[in-house]
This record gives sequence, C-alpha cells and structure tokens, in this order.
Amino acid sequence: TIFPSVLTFHEGGIATFSCNISMESDSGSEYSLNWYKDTNHSQAQKIAEISPNHPRMETEKYRLTNHTPVFKIEIRNLHQNDSGSYYCGLITFFEPNKFLLMESNRSRLMVTAAPEMNPTEEPEIEEGSPSDHIKAMLLGILLLAGVILLLIFGYLTITYRRGDVQKPSSENMPAEEKPPVVSISTVDYGVLEFQRDQCTQVPPKTQPADQTEYATIIFPEEKPVTPERGKKRQD
Repeated sequence: TIFPSVLTFHEGGIATFSCNISMESDSGSEYSLNWYKDTNHSQAQKIAEISPNHPRMETEKYRLTNHTPVFKIEIRNLHQNDSGSYYCGLITFFEPNKFLLMESNRSRLMVTAAPEMNPTEEPEIEEGSPSDHIKAMLLGILLLAGVILLLIFGYLTITYRRGDVQKPSSENMPAEEKPPVVSISTVDYGVLEFQRDQCTQVPPKTQPADQTEYATIIFPEEKPVTPERGKKRQD
C-alpha cells in the first residue's frame, strides 16, 4: 500500500510518499522495490529502485530510504511536470528467471505554480525603502547643519566675550601703565648769537688775550616737526 493518496505542493517543494510492504518470510527469496510514475494514464515509467541491502539511495531528484517494511521516496525541487500518479512495485525473485510483481494502488501528486506576490504590494515595498533612505538622509543633513550652527554660535559668543573682557582693561589702564609711545628724535640746528652791550665794551687793548664767555642753552620741550619748521631747517 502507498500513502498518502493525494499530495498538493507548490513548485520548489518536496513531496514524500511511503510504501508499506508485507511478505512471508522466506530466507531464500530476494526482492527489490521500484517506484513508478504514471502520467495521464500512459505507460508507467520507472523512476527509482532500492533493495533491502541498501538502506538509502539518493539522486539529484529522488531520495529513497529503507525502513523495512516501510520504504519512502522524496521528490525534490518540484516542478509542474512532476504532477502525475505514483505507485510502488515489489518484485520478488523465487528462482532464476522467476519473479512475482505486486503493485500498490496509485497516489496523486499535483504541483501548482509558485504563488506570485501581489503587484499592488511590490510598489509599496520598492517605494518604502527609498522613502526610508531619504528620511534618514534628511535627518542626517539636519543634524549636521545643527552642529555647524552651534559651533558658529559658540565661536562668536567666545569671541564677543573676549572682546568685552579686554576692552575695559585697556580703557581703565592708568597712564603710567600705558605702553610708551615711540618717538623719533630730531636734530634742529641753529646759530647762537651773543649780544654785547656796546656801552660796556672794553677796548680791545684792555681785554685779556684769553677771554672766555659762557652761555646756558635751554632747549624747549620737544615739538613735532611742522612743515614750517622743516622749511626753516632746510633754509
């Protein structure tokens, strides 16, 4: 017997059928289990075989396991052309060139197309991701702009406070503590004239030969060189 009687899967799935055998114990008999596929009631096609000496047999499409008296077959990576009727056949060998074939009933496998996604949902998924990226980019730009504005505001505030602190100290600085003004020394040339009282002049013959006269020169407070004084100095 084979079970289940009906299986329905989408493409890409795995279908499993089980075949349960019952036979009289006979040490001299040999047997094997074949799996067949019948499509549209046409000639059956043998798809796999397993013997009691092999607990497992595996191909790219089928996987067979032997758990006597139950044999299983897995049909992998289903396609729509895998749809059809499946059954198992037990072949028992008694003597050379003599065997007995017993077939199970048929089980139906129906493979449907893979479900398609709703077209109305795809745009939402496609549009959702760019929207999230755009929101993230805008948020990042806003945060960056905010940081830049905070830095500029902090810089201006610190600069303004430094100006307020330095300004009163310079204004209230005593005159003695102000830095000296660098002045440029100038040389002013002139002619010293000594006026003599003619009435008290002594005749040359009565003046001593080594007469020395002294004069005190008082320089006025240094004044800046004006155009007029410069002109006089050139003259």
